[in-house]
Amino acid sequence: MPTAILNDYLRRAIERKDYQAVRQFLEEFQAVDLAELLQTEPAETARELLMHLPVAQRASVFGHLPSDWQAQLTATMTDKEVSQLLRHLDADEGADLLHVLPEDRHDLVLRNIAHAEREALRRLASYEEGTAGAIMTSDYMTVPAEINAGEALNVIRKSAPSAELIYQIYTVDTQYRLIGTLSLRELIMNKPEALIKDLMTTDMVKTTLSAKQEEAAKLISRYDLLSLPVVDDEGHLVGIITYDDAMDVAEAEATEDMHKSATVGPLAGNFRDAKLLTLYRKRIVWLLLLVFGNLISGAGIAYYEETIAAYVVLVFFLPLLIDSGGNAGSQAATLVIRSMATGDVALSDWRKLLLKEVAVASGLGLTMAAAVSVIGAYRGGFDIAWVVALSMICIVMTGSLVGLCLPFILDRLDWDPATASAPLVTTIADASGVLIYFWIATWILHLPAP
Repeated sequence: MPTAILNDYLRRAIERKDYQAVRQFLEEFQAVDLAELLQTEPAETARELLMHLPVAQRASVFGHLPSDWQAQLTATMTDKEVSQLLRHLDADEGADLLHVLPEDRHDLVLRNIAHAEREALRRLASYEEGTAGAIMTSDYMTVPAEINAGEALNVIRKSAPSAELIYQIYTVDTQYRLIGTLSLRELIMNKPEALIKDLMTTDMVKTTLSAKQEEAAKLISRYDLLSLPVVDDEGHLVGIITYDDAMDVAEAEATEDMHKSATVGPLAGNFRDAKLLTLYRKRIVWLLLLVFGNLISGAGIAYYEETIAAYVVLVFFLPLLIDSGGNAGSQAATLVIRSMATGDVALSDWRKLLLKEVAVASGLGLTMAAAVSVIGAYRGGFDIAWVVALSMICIVMTGSLVGLCLPFILDRLDWDPATASAPLVTTIADASGVLIYFWIATWILHLPAP
């Protein structure tokens, strides 16, 4: 059903104060769909709709909202209402909620929560943003290594209601150090008297609290894990990162890289709800920098004014040549950036890739030169065809090598390689292309140097 129809139905139900109809209608939808619906309404209306749901469903819907919307909604809620949400949110989602709340409200909303849960939330919220600790949850399943499968199942039955994931079970020693893991399937399929220490796997993939969250997401994707254990420096199990949280991280990282590839600053919320001033600020900085970068192209054209005056036909091929260099550079940069993001390429691979790119760019340049030389001969004769063909080879080669090398250079400087975006590569390729083209034209056409 279209969103407009849904909203109209809900408004009419609210106007006639038929709250039972509102509640029944909302309960028929999935949490993620309700979260999307709420984002089409003003914050006050969204809060009113949210409060008609049972608290468990309310928390589920709230967990699917972006952080900027969570901030707007909690600003309209009482401390008691926020406390109710915290008690029913998963531990990692509760920690995220604390991040969007003003600090002066933390004590007010946490005082209505049990001490153990309160301290767990404070601890999770204390980890630095962007690290594995910031996205992990403390709601996981552990069993002692010395008990048998039947006893372990009894432990799981008692603990399952408070665990976010029960399909992967972890084993710890008396010091709570992680020593093994096994799946619920393995537990069920074995005899009840089988000991956990004989069933568990000790060769585990794990990460640390300070590891980058995107690295943790890569581990989950690489090894097809349901969850990834997080340990501290002493090897104590402190939390797990679930598959769905890892996918959220992967999506956020992909979005950020796409923004950077277009020289757009990261948006805290979504594009639809972003304010005009925010969009302006996120885009203007790089656009101004690229404007000054393009001045080099203009200066190059001005420097070779006499060459252009002698052979006006050269101007016809200028956009074609510099765009070809920029396109080739953007292709190379995209391949390298994506390969670095997926872990297929490391900084140490640059020499091997450089030689490969030289060979590929040579082939591309020769093919494109052959195509454009025909047009050059038709428009200006053999000399112009020779100028255009040789320029095409050199410009495509230069653009490709710039696109290949720039991500490696930025990575070496500890900058995000995604900053080597298409506009940045294109600007560099354009400036160098103008200089290469007119220098070759001046040389082949035997014109006096500027």
